Amino acid sequence: MPTVPATPRPAPPRWVAVDWNDLPGWGNDDLLAAWPALLASCQRPAPGWAEFCARAALQAPADPLEATVFLMKHLRPWQLAGDGGQTTGLLTGYFEPQLAASRSRQGAFQWPLHALPSDPVLRRTPRRDIDANPRFTALELAYVDDPFALLQLQIQGSGRLVMRDASGAERISRVAYAGHNDQPFQSVVRALLDRGEISDATPRTLSDWARRNPAKVRDALAVNPRVVYFREEALPKATQGPRGAQGVPLTPGRSVAIDRAYIALGTPLWLDSSEPLSTTPMRRLVLAQDTGSAIQGAVRADFFWGWGDEAAQLAGRTKQALRLWALWPVETLGPAP
Repeated sequence: MPTVPATPRPAPPRWVAVDWNDLPGWGNDDLLAAWPALLASCQRPAPGWAEFCARAALQAPADPLEATVFLMKHLRPWQLAGDGGQTTGLLTGYFEPQLAASRSRQGAFQWPLHALPSDPVLRRTPRRDIDANPRFTALELAYVDDPFALLQLQIQGSGRLVMRDASGAERISRVAYAGHNDQPFQSVVRALLDRGEISDATPRTLSDWARRNPAKVRDALAVNPRVVYFREEALPKATQGPRGAQGVPLTPGRSVAIDRAYIALGTPLWLDSSEPLSTTPMRRLVLAQDTGSAIQGAVRADFFWGWGDEAAQLAGRTKQALRLWALWPVETLGPAP
């Protein structure tokens, strides 16, 4: 039997010790591009990672080869398999929505984002009743011009608002998940598809439908009684991603969400999949920095693409076969049983 990490890991994963040359594409990734995400995870190291993270903090690789040698010296690869031994799973994608917004209700900007009500009874108000309740007026943070983009923002749980001040200068802020109204989630898009109102669920199709059917939009949205509330945060750096479940900013192309029952947050992973809607291999080092209720299983990951329209398109197209390897510190390995 292979040796196993002495540091406790979530059970019941199947980790199979392998050699570095068993990782497809290992040595071809630009690990310098992954280094900031690695150091970000080391800001909140999981048990067993303190020694590795201390060494990584002192290391400034001059090139990808030096970074590769460092990881091979201090880490060991383990292939992940499901409870039934299967080594192939699923890769999906997600992104941070970016919406045009206004601080005041004007023109096309008619759809409000709300802060979390302090009154627990008010907090549970269904979507259909919120607009008619004047107590929500004081909770309106900003207004967007696309009701389905707002719905997507609520599904994703966080996003960016792009606003212009009186001088025309652009200001970007982040809105983060603050809670929801404890109502069940129902798919607005599924209802529209079932009624034949739309032929597909692309953002453009949904926005076009809303422009053609303004009188139907509120009733369409009311199919989903759940509302997500937000809090607004400053965004000092436009290049900084939202914080994931590990508590560190996510890095586009290097952060993934995983199932914490199988993989500890902060674990470096070698990902073997393909580009969206393509057979072109996508093999790279990623960091387990987030989680989600829909991400279940040992060989399962949700790939963070970033923010904006291109990231949204890539996330929507990501549904590929996946293989994963966890990289674990050599320093924590116990003797072979």
